[in-house]
Amino acid sequence: MVKKIKKGLKKKSNLRSVSHGRAYIQATFNNTIVTITDQNGDVIGWGSAGGSGFKGPKKSTPYAAGVVVKNVVEAVKEYGVKEVNVFVKGIGGGREGAIRALNTNGIQVLSVKDMTPMPHNGCRAPKRRRV
Repeated sequence: MVKKIKKGLKKKSNLRSVSHGRAYIQATFNNTIVTITDQNGDVIGWGSAGGSGFKGPKKSTPYAAGVVVKNVVEAVKEYGVKEVNVFVKGIGGGREGAIRALNTNGIQVLSVKDMTPMPHNGCRAPKRRRV
């Protein structure tokens, strides 16, 4: 009987070096999603409060946003991201917490831009509820 020797799976060694990237933070009332991309918009790593183990209303807290950013920074550490431009969308509780957590986890924040969609009196609002 011949024993087969399993070769260990090698990780990709030719990861490109990305020193300058973009961080997209989507902060809703229900969740906080953080995505880090390179300058072209190709995703390097992402994470969400739900994926980090938070459930229910705790997902939209500043603490949950900090934990999400910590996990994402660990995931993109091998790419060598040192500074990011931040694009924030939404009005949830994790907005400020996520930006602060980026700074505390060793990534320099160069700029912060608010990308929250604002209606210019577009669609007609639904009629009032009668109870």
